Amino acid sequence: MSADKPTAQEKKEQRLRLVEDEIGRHLAESEKSGELKSAPSFGRPLNLGDGYEQTPAELRMPMKILKDAGVVPPEVEAMQEIASLQAELDALTARPGSGEAAVRALRQRLSEKRQALALRLERLRSSGSL
Repeated sequence: MSADKPTAQEKKEQRLRLVEDEIGRHLAESEKSGELKSAPSFGRPLNLGDGYEQTPAELRMPMKILKDAGVVPPEVEAMQEIASLQAELDALTARPGSGEAAVRALRQRLSEKRQALALRLERLRSSGSL
């Protein structure tokens, strides 16, 4: 190989430097224009309360892609359904004269959903994968 021809690794590093330089220029322009200071989170620590740190490293990128695409994991979907059923049950039991059979059926569905979710979460916990 000749010394004047860059290797694939050197080309990659050069592209990364160019990207970093471009990002730096955009940040500098945003700072000069005041755009950064107008952001509601300016000067505050990042809020990472979205479960990122609790997510296993090998699942972070796939979960981020799904989240950005608006896809909800089945466990979260089940939790939302449980919350909806619980709200429905609370509203039903708060109403005087609500049918006992309807309350009992709703409680049964809620119990089944909770049990299915608990089993799914335990299976995930024990296997360590989806």
